[in-house]
Amino acid sequence: MPNRYLADNFAPVSEELTAFDLEVTGTLPDHLDGRYLRIGPNPDLSAGGPGEDYHWFTGAGMVHGVRLGDGRAQWYRNRWVRPEGDEFAPNTNVVAHAGTTMALVEAGSPPYELTEELDTVGRCGFASDLVAGYTAHPHEDPATGELHAVSYSWTRGNRVAYSVLDTAGAVRHQVEVEVAGSPMMHDCALTEHYVVIYDLPVTFDIDMVAGSLPRPLRLPARLGLGRVIGRNPLSDRIVDRLARGSNHAPSQMPYSWDDDYPARIGLLPRAATGPAAGSQVRWFDIDPCYVFHTLNAFEVPETGEVVIDAVRHDRMFATDFTGPNEGPASLVRFTLDLAAGKAREHRFDEHAQEFPRHDERLTGQRHRYGYAAGIDVAVPGDRVLKHDTVAGTTQVRELGAGKEVSEFCFVPSAADSAEDDGVLMGYVHDRPSGRSELRLLDASTLEDVASVHLPGRVPAGFHGNWAPAAG
Repeated sequence: MPNRYLADNFAPVSEELTAFDLEVTGTLPDHLDGRYLRIGPNPDLSAGGPGEDYHWFTGAGMVHGVRLGDGRAQWYRNRWVRPEGDEFAPNTNVVAHAGTTMALVEAGSPPYELTEELDTVGRCGFASDLVAGYTAHPHEDPATGELHAVSYSWTRGNRVAYSVLDTAGAVRHQVEVEVAGSPMMHDCALTEHYVVIYDLPVTFDIDMVAGSLPRPLRLPARLGLGRVIGRNPLSDRIVDRLARGSNHAPSQMPYSWDDDYPARIGLLPRAATGPAAGSQVRWFDIDPCYVFHTLNAFEVPETGEVVIDAVRHDRMFATDFTGPNEGPASLVRFTLDLAAGKAREHRFDEHAQEFPRHDERLTGQRHRYGYAAGIDVAVPGDRVLKHDTVAGTTQVRELGAGKEVSEFCFVPSAADSAEDDGVLMGYVHDRPSGRSELRLLDASTLEDVASVHLPGRVPAGFHGNWAPAAG
């Protein structure tokens, strides 16, 4: 059976394009001055490409960007991330921090710096100071401007690393935390006093790596991998090739569902320091599930609770090992009762969805609104969702037949504007024309504000962010 992540709008594009003065329908708000950036997997098929077992998460990264300013769409560019040697090309998130545009991926591979025009500069300077690679999902504290992350790597065994990048882009703080095994830890969350750690039942699968080798090498590989996990006597380059394969011939992603693995959420005090800092994490058991993405988290001092809104999957990589396809996911609220030491779970909404976002001026604080992309049987749908977590309602905007949405991020109208006073922006693919656009919606009403028409197709991908111009 053909791999669905190499077909339709999942299929990679083959060219790097540059276009200026793009056509716009509607009116771009004058205050928008910066770049909308999004990244995703884009394997190079000219070099033979991946096989039928290709996992969507392992394609070499390509960044797609649109520069907005003076009420115009000034340019569009798409560029492969070009790593050093055989390192993996980050494909999962692209963020701006400390004046640097960074392409990010998880599981031990280093982050890469990009220019304003999206060309690859090289490894980010702080990469050599990290103990476990970096994450695809750092979270900025709006009060300090620092970037908080929880990073994992199968080479670290049952240890993950909490790190803080200061406003100059240097590693200010790192704490290692022991978890139950070797889990895939795609996201974390931040509150005023805690970092939220997900220890969930998608774990490193030695047999998946060893089973891809010729039969005579499988047993020695299992034994060897079992010895190196958590010790990492191998070079980063060898580790990366074992775990992912090279950019030109990606392997399976070596993580799968483990029915015997516990499901729990941890709270690590952000201020924890010293040799025993990692032991200060407090764990709360939850029902088995997997969480790729957090909407937001915050503390409730009046009740002594921590609230976490996230998209919950019942399981992941249990039957399909090419990408997320284990049934619909829904928005839930986990409430951690610090006094009782227990967690409660409430399902907000039944819409199948992913890629939740919020007004990031409220990261770690009480929020009311959240936004998500509607999903149709593991492929992007045509719907953008707006959740009111106070009223318990969901507003749905259908963009129309043949449209495929992606993640939409929120950009406020001004630094002091209301929580839903701003625009949502994200790429939308039009199947009939084979072209894509950058669509801007009013965050309050979900009505159209503007569409920037792009010169080609932006494949279904991962995360995007607004990077305002330095001012």
